[in-house]
Amino acid sequence: MSQGHPSRRQCLVGAGAALVAPWYEMARANPGTALPLARDLVAEGKLAAQRAQPLIVLVSLAGCVYCERVRRSNLLPRLAEGQPIVQVDLKSGLAVRNWQGSPSSHDELTRLWKVRLAPTLLFFGPGGLELADRMEGVYQPDFYDAYLDERLSRARQRL
Repeated sequence: MSQGHPSRRQCLVGAGAALVAPWYEMARANPGTALPLARDLVAEGKLAAQRAQPLIVLVSLAGCVYCERVRRSNLLPRLAEGQPIVQVDLKSGLAVRNWQGSPSSHDELTRLWKVRLAPTLLFFGPGGLELADRMEGVYQPDFYDAYLDERLSRARQRL
């Protein structure tokens, strides 16, 4: 974990424990990252669907300062509010269950999704259907949240 990174507890202050408990537990089980790492997209997608929310997937790269900025400034506050978010790491062999329920790795997923740039945000609905345009790279910091809100609104409409 990098210095200056807010603790999970700080990120959850003010949020209802029942609302964020499953996401917080996933993050707690993955020390070294502020967002929960994707482990089972089927289960994570079902949790998101139960909340009538898209599942946001951040495709990140170790050491990427832009990924860290998006994580800290734009995604952690939303996670604390109960937005389902998981992280997939480019070039990682970490095991994950893909949308078809088969074993895969983070790196295999990013190749399947044709993600070549970090950070990239994807907005998934049930079964792995992409519900909104991806956010690839970084945008103007002052407008990033507005672009994110626009994508989330579109994804929620398509659910």
